[in-house]
Amino acid sequence: MTDIEAVRSIRTPISITYDWSAGVQAGQYLRGLLEGRLIGSRCPSCQQVYFPGRGVCPTDAVALRDAVELPDRGTITSFCIVNVPFLGQRIKIPYVAANIVLDGADIAFSHLILECEAHEVRMGMRVQAVWRPAAEWGPSMENIDHFRPTGEPDAPFDSFARHL
Repeated sequence: MTDIEAVRSIRTPISITYDWSAGVQAGQYLRGLLEGRLIGSRCPSCQQVYFPGRGVCPTDAVALRDAVELPDRGTITSFCIVNVPFLGQRIKIPYVAANIVLDGADIAFSHLILECEAHEVRMGMRVQAVWRPAAEWGPSMENIDHFRPTGEPDAPFDSFARHL
């Protein structure tokens, strides 16, 4: 036995650099966001419109090649009222995270709902995007700060029930 203490751990700083290619559909989507446009993709077989666009239709397993520009208005399909504070929180609680299906799309996505009281949010509520100033835009959904109610009548349940 020696007087040298056993090594228990070694810290070695490492890093890795890699390049990522967004691909055709994600590239269209990200370029659209840089221009303030919402780009999805349509399945040539089932005609479903996916937002954000994706490479292959999960229903038909066919490539999605047709880009579709969508409006920044949609319908809340479901939502969650957040009442739990967390470290680094920037939004006053309670606030609402909602699934929104854009007009003309067939898949909902999640975003923040503001400019109304949390208890006023409901399924079927019509909402519109509130974009950040164009000078702050990047290739990200963060270009949309939040969605707010449009004041339009609620969408009938049957019009969004399949998106739940």
